[in-house]
Amino acid sequence: MKTLKRTNSDDKDFKALIAQLDKDLSGRYGIKQLEYDQYNVIENLETVVVVYNDNGPIGCGCFKKFDNHTAEIKRMFVSANERGKGIGAMIMIELEKWTVESGFKNLVLETGTEQPEAVHLYKKQGFNIIPCYGPYIGNEEFSICMKKIIN
Repeated sequence: MKTLKRTNSDDKDFKALIAQLDKDLSGRYGIKQLEYDQYNVIENLETVVVVYNDNGPIGCGCFKKFDNHTAEIKRMFVSANERGKGIGAMIMIELEKWTVESGFKNLVLETGTEQPEAVHLYKKQGFNIIPCYGPYIGNEEFSICMKKIIN
């Protein structure tokens, strides 16, 4: 059985999953990932979701305020042996629900060109590709930015 917990960025299970995510991203992008690490620092964030199965934490995600109407999805991850089982969709549904409760009207996110499974998940959840925003402008070779109107 899978359970979902709303928590914060100090959560030890979230931190353990983020360590796995960072290792995965380094494997996909090599030295280029070092440039992106600065955009992935998550501290003092009260909007974190962690998913568990009977063996422990298997996935996570969070959001932070992007602007007055928009939240940015960050640090989405599902353990490799749990992919393809609906965990990513479960996390996205909970994050979207939480952002609506928080008064946001849009979601944005950035993912990488070497993460086709993530792009597939986000498109399936109703996100559309948009021009790269913020720190990702000019990094179209590696970045894919997406948006979803939620309210």
